[in-house]
Amino acid sequence: MDKRLNWPIEASHGASSQGFRWNQAGSNLCLDFHGDPTTAKLVIFSDGNHHMALEACCQAFLQRHPEITDIFYATTPPKVISESVLQEGLLMGNLRLNVVPNVFISPPNILDKLVAEKRMTEHRAFASSCGNVLLVKKGNPKNIKGVADLLRDDVLLTMSNPITEAASYAVYAQTLLGVAKEQGLDVAAISKIIDKDSTQIIFGESIHHREVPQTIFSERADVAIVYYHLALRYTRIFPNDFEFVELETNANICSDYHIGLIDNGGEWGKSFLDFMFNKEALSLYVKHGLTKA
Repeated sequence: MDKRLNWPIEASHGASSQGFRWNQAGSNLCLDFHGDPTTAKLVIFSDGNHHMALEACCQAFLQRHPEITDIFYATTPPKVISESVLQEGLLMGNLRLNVVPNVFISPPNILDKLVAEKRMTEHRAFASSCGNVLLVKKGNPKNIKGVADLLRDDVLLTMSNPITEAASYAVYAQTLLGVAKEQGLDVAAISKIIDKDSTQIIFGESIHHREVPQTIFSERADVAIVYYHLALRYTRIFPNDFEFVELETNANICSDYHIGLIDNGGEWGKSFLDFMFNKEALSLYVKHGLTKA
């Protein structure tokens, strides 16, 4: 089995979370469901790539309101959490999770579907990404300096799956193709590499913000394109394993993140939504490499 990254605890109670910690990376590992759904008085479902900033906000909000007891939050690709709402539950192996969120965070097109299904009345943008970078192993052993190096025979790219994570894939693909065009590179060759049927790339299976760093860490690929804030997270928690190469370009695609209440938001949903628009929450998102929408 490949060597595995040792991810830190990510929950509203942070490292003070109590209980026996058990997982097996090859068969039973649950990183993107945080907290205790049986006691939490606030439930948040969110797309996962900005999970580190959301974690900080959940911790800050819980400190303000300890009477909530816990915040249970999920940070998966948008389709997973949106379908769990529409199909009234989520099956993870032999575990059934039937939890209804009070707050939902995702790209606007995902929330538009929840509005159409009358589970949400409105949503607003509160944060944005700051573009994308190339993630490599510490020391950059292949000396990767930019998109041009993806055309080398000795460089293997990894990125999110075009089927299971269409939103992030589209952002990354548009950035790579835009940079290639801007720099006069072979756009058709880049397009071929990142095509859904390509054999020149390793696609993640379902949750790239965990799979991509693992793929590079285990040396199955040399480079990934990821959001800047994801790369910043990896280099902060795994400083001996990763570094990143910035893409100095006008073609870098940024993403907006929207937030809204499911049904009436329960007892605490509206308070959390308001919190996400205040200066403290924004400063936490900026600290983790994002910006105000």
